[in-house]
Amino acid sequence: MSSLVGPDEDDPRGKPPVPDEVQEAIRTLIRWAGDDPTREGLVDTPSRVARAWKEYCLGYTEDPAIHLSRVFEEVGGYDEIVLLKDIPFQSHCEHHMAPIIGKAAIAYLPTDHVVGISKLARVLHGYARRLQIQEKLTAEVAQCIWDNLKPRGVAVVIDASHACMTARGVRTPGVTMITSRVMGIFRSDQRSREEVLKLMGY
Repeated sequence: MSSLVGPDEDDPRGKPPVPDEVQEAIRTLIRWAGDDPTREGLVDTPSRVARAWKEYCLGYTEDPAIHLSRVFEEVGGYDEIVLLKDIPFQSHCEHHMAPIIGKAAIAYLPTDHVVGISKLARVLHGYARRLQIQEKLTAEVAQCIWDNLKPRGVAVVIDASHACMTARGVRTPGVTMITSRVMGIFRSDQRSREEVLKLMGY
């Protein structure tokens, strides 16, 4: 009889074991927070948390630039802005390891070639899946596209909420932060900058 329930993502079978010192570190944190890591609901939490963090930080295992290595030169003479907007992402802040959740807009002005649009999102995710600050994330995505596609211009805008501010500290939900990085013609030419930001909705 087949099950209607999908595989349990927390099922450890077939997955690499979590080192004892990692699990013990998480147990220590649970104790320090005021709970008992040996109670039923928390017994398997250390291994689950460890595997979750491996997934959150997959960006450390890849070079985002690899996604820009294949380009297409048959563009029919197209030489205007290429824009991918409202790209959802999740990261974690390097100060409190709390979630950063938001969306990004990525644009570039090509020279004689373009890249598959999904690759722009992959570059974003490659950097987002690391411990981050939003300013650095914005700059890294823009620099990667600039270095590897050699476009005439790059613009990246990120709009995100930070749990380190909404769920702790000042505890101000509903607040988002916007960061931007513009390079090339989008930086040197005001009309081009205004055009790309307007297309992004800013």
